[in-house]
Amino acid sequence: MNVKSVEKSENSTAKIVLEIEKDQFQTALDKAYRKVKNDIYIPGFRKGKAPRKIVERMYGANVFYEDAINLLFPEVWAEAISTSELSPVGGPSIADLNVDEAGNLTLTVETGLYPEVTLGQYKGIEAEKPEVTVTEADVDAEVKRLADRNSSVATADRPAVMGDTLVIDFKGYKDGVAFEGGEGDNHSLKLGSGNFIPGFEEQLVGMSAGEEKDIEVTFPENYGAEELAGQPATFHVVCHEVKETLTPELDDEFAKDVSETAETLSDLRKELEEKLTKERTEAAEKAFHNAAIQAAMDNMTVVIPDGMVEEQLDNMMEQYSMSMQQSGFSLEQYAQMMGTSVQGLRESSREGAVAQIKNTLLLEKVAEVENIEISDEDIEAQYEKLASEYEMEVAQVKEYLPAEEIKREQKLQKAMDLITESATPKAPEAPAAE
Repeated sequence: MNVKSVEKSENSTAKIVLEIEKDQFQTALDKAYRKVKNDIYIPGFRKGKAPRKIVERMYGANVFYEDAINLLFPEVWAEAISTSELSPVGGPSIADLNVDEAGNLTLTVETGLYPEVTLGQYKGIEAEKPEVTVTEADVDAEVKRLADRNSSVATADRPAVMGDTLVIDFKGYKDGVAFEGGEGDNHSLKLGSGNFIPGFEEQLVGMSAGEEKDIEVTFPENYGAEELAGQPATFHVVCHEVKETLTPELDDEFAKDVSETAETLSDLRKELEEKLTKERTEAAEKAFHNAAIQAAMDNMTVVIPDGMVEEQLDNMMEQYSMSMQQSGFSLEQYAQMMGTSVQGLRESSREGAVAQIKNTLLLEKVAEVENIEISDEDIEAQYEKLASEYEMEVAQVKEYLPAEEIKREQKLQKAMDLITESATPKAPEAPAAE
């Protein structure tokens, strides 16, 4: 195999012309023929016994080309990458092929290349950092959240009001015919939760246990089931029970019940204020770091090939699929619940895929320019940290995670720290008046 030419483009792609000598190509053709010959029937020959030349004469000289190239390509492509010192990304594609009179094969292969990065400013960046404030209203909301979490539910011998939980049977009809998925028995529905289609919960206000009622609703235009989207429907509802939520009194006893350290409601409020301040300070710091990284990404120049984006999307979709499987759903079911298709989910992830690639390219380039190195001691310390976190032996962690991967991640982390630690915070710009 010979690399005849390499033509690089400005969009991080390349066109490589490979020449494969006749002997190597013929060997691949023989393998392709032997792989399928038992399925070939030629009149005058027993099945699988027709010579290759006879098959080619009958079906064309190129009948085995595709299979032969598929057999050849992994080997010749690996050799071409090594010879040309290329860094391809994504899957290569054969744009053209030609077999000359002597039987030599020429392939024109197109591929994306690992992009070149030109850094802009990445040190001393000014980035917005949100101001941290915790108001009395914020603390009130936290106290209410704790009270709601510690509330109880009891049967109410009265008509339902908004905020109550109703135990109901329901069955939906469209044009007088029950539709699939529109039925439920002994379903608990909290009025005001917004879990049902608009207008459904509001019409249950005033119902009492033992009462039946027909309610009229219209499905939203963007409803997942196309046959129901935008259509009117009737639900027959039977109310079995009305439950009210009983929240505890906000006093010192309540404070003792929900906190391990507070003795009074005042103590609890101070504890919650400190907790909110800590959380918001950490969130502000994270937002500041993210803004600094984003600014450094915006300052760099890079062209990302489509193949690299598609490869990242493949990885993301695989992660989505694995995550959904752990929850008992397929990727298709998840997409349907989100009101889209698997392809739609993929397209909606494209912007995130590009951002992830840019982030990695930025940190890799900073690590290279700054000559960031990771020592064996750093790697060993990280192994010990991970082993402690996951309650595993260090040797086990090493089996699952190669040292090179640890080294790479630590380089990227140090590059990120260099950017964020040199950044200076500034107050967020006030929103423009309408």
